[in-house]
Amino acid sequence: MSRNVPKEEDLAGDATRLQQLLYALGRRRSLRDPIASTCEELQLTPPQVHALLWLGKDGMLTMGELARRLGVTEKTVTGVVDRLEREGQVQRERITMDRRVVRCRLTELGQKTYQKLERYLNEAMVQMLGMLDGTDRKALFRIVEKLVRRLDAPEGPDALPAVREKSA
Repeated sequence: MSRNVPKEEDLAGDATRLQQLLYALGRRRSLRDPIASTCEELQLTPPQVHALLWLGKDGMLTMGELARRLGVTEKTVTGVVDRLEREGQVQRERITMDRRVVRCRLTELGQKTYQKLERYLNEAMVQMLGMLDGTDRKALFRIVEKLVRRLDAPEGPDALPAVREKSA
């Protein structure tokens, strides 16, 4: 079953429109990041909060895996983990088979912080989804699920088009 492949010029216009809409959402702090307001309350930076969320969601991660999830370098994630470790939120562990590999995991305090963050996030999502009717929520879920499936799919006819660098 093949799908209609949009023309590149249609995609470019749609990409601009989506970018504009995302910027418009981003200007509204409560919509930009549903947990942003909790950072100040918990005295954590956004990267620290996101690290706690990933570790709470996925369990023990290597420093490299955590850096990729946060979209930062390993050097940057080291600073994030250093601060969280000093605050008793995470603990580093070396893997006995390869002492170079360092994983981090939530401590008991980190687990409690993660649960609090999950509650805040859920409350924010309920509030945001409450702005949409049931039909719009179903459409939103259908579209996001389709994007997830296609991003997870191996390269092939249904894969998303590659982003190409434009030559100067």
